[in-house]
Amino acid sequence: MSRNLAPIVKWGTDKKYKKVEDFLRRPSVEEQAMKAAARILAAVKERGDKALIECARLYDKSNISTRRIRVSPAEIAAAKKAVDADFKKAAQEAHKRIIAFSEKGLRDDWQMPTPKGGMLGEKFVAYDRVGAYIPGGAAPLASTALMTLTLAKVAGVKELVACSPADTEGNLNPYIIYALDLAGATEIYKIGGVHAIGAMAYGTRSVAKVRKIVGPGGPYVTAAKRQVYGDVALDMVAGPSEIAVLCDSSANPAHVAADLLSQAEHGTGSEKALLVTTSQKQAEAVRNAVLEQAKTLLHSEPIHEVLNRGMLLVVVGNLAEGMQLCNLFAPEHMELIVKQPEKWIDKVQNAGALFIGEWTPESVGDFAAGPSHVLPTGGTAAYFSGLTVEDFRRRVSLIQFTKQDLEDVLPVVEAFGRVETLDGHARSATIRFDK
Repeated sequence: MSRNLAPIVKWGTDKKYKKVEDFLRRPSVEEQAMKAAARILAAVKERGDKALIECARLYDKSNISTRRIRVSPAEIAAAKKAVDADFKKAAQEAHKRIIAFSEKGLRDDWQMPTPKGGMLGEKFVAYDRVGAYIPGGAAPLASTALMTLTLAKVAGVKELVACSPADTEGNLNPYIIYALDLAGATEIYKIGGVHAIGAMAYGTRSVAKVRKIVGPGGPYVTAAKRQVYGDVALDMVAGPSEIAVLCDSSANPAHVAADLLSQAEHGTGSEKALLVTTSQKQAEAVRNAVLEQAKTLLHSEPIHEVLNRGMLLVVVGNLAEGMQLCNLFAPEHMELIVKQPEKWIDKVQNAGALFIGEWTPESVGDFAAGPSHVLPTGGTAAYFSGLTVEDFRRRVSLIQFTKQDLEDVLPVVEAFGRVETLDGHARSATIRFDK
């Protein structure tokens, strides 16, 4: 049994532990991916559809043309027939739960009176056109279709665009098509990778520009999203998956191992899985279970890569230290499997989503619970939040003053205008009271 796979180390606040520090120090976006993404984005921006088709054939290995780039009504109908009844039932249940959670998250427009008879408030306006990236290379992430565009639909977005890579024959996975149609997609395109992000950000003859791009992806998609910020709005940095599990000896090692492996199988090789436990015996039991279970899973090659360089099992002196380490890691997903987990919820500061107790595996967040599984990665959970229904709306401030309100704040406007040497600002208020 190789000690290089899922190594066990100790950690504490008393000194520096290089192996743990190296694990925590991961880039939110990889430099190599940034360079490659810049080159592809420039080609799409300059040459539009021609570059788009070239990239689809080169990187997606897909035999598509501009004539076939958009999923047709006939393909949607065929997908509905091809998808099995059990999946349809599961997708509809997940869809229902996502809608219920999203509707609860919608903020209402509001108003308040000003001191002198005016009004202040906020109104919320849905984007008119958004784009969702749906990974489909290593695994067809049909759930991501529901976890993105369903929220946009609830928010009131009218044009819901989706991009996902096609297979070698130029066909899109029917399960992805079915889920996108269920979520309310109005346009579905058979392109993936950096070039899909470029098409949505800049627009081509075949794919009209969107206002905002959401959805997770591998290192190259994440790099592309970072670089188109400003041309479009973005949700967050949502790259290769991560999980941290904080547990004590009450946790079942087999369950913890399965949870760690659930994020190692995505296929980029850049995934991260961290166990933090108060027990050396528990860490060893989890490691043994991880190595045994890994042999039985379909995606053995990418899982082995994560076991080799992306999984770390850490033993700490107590749960308080363990919580401190998890907050330093700022994981996309965090599981809390300890006695009386409710006592520790408030101590979690940095996590995209928190899964509480032994009956809440991370996979329910991926597929069924209701909150979107599009979450910040690469340590950015320390300053980004997961995707919500409000990410598909813009907030507009409302300000309506009466003459008396303006007169009331005139000294404030004049004072700031004087200090900031912006006399034109001040005059725009004072001129209204000139005799």
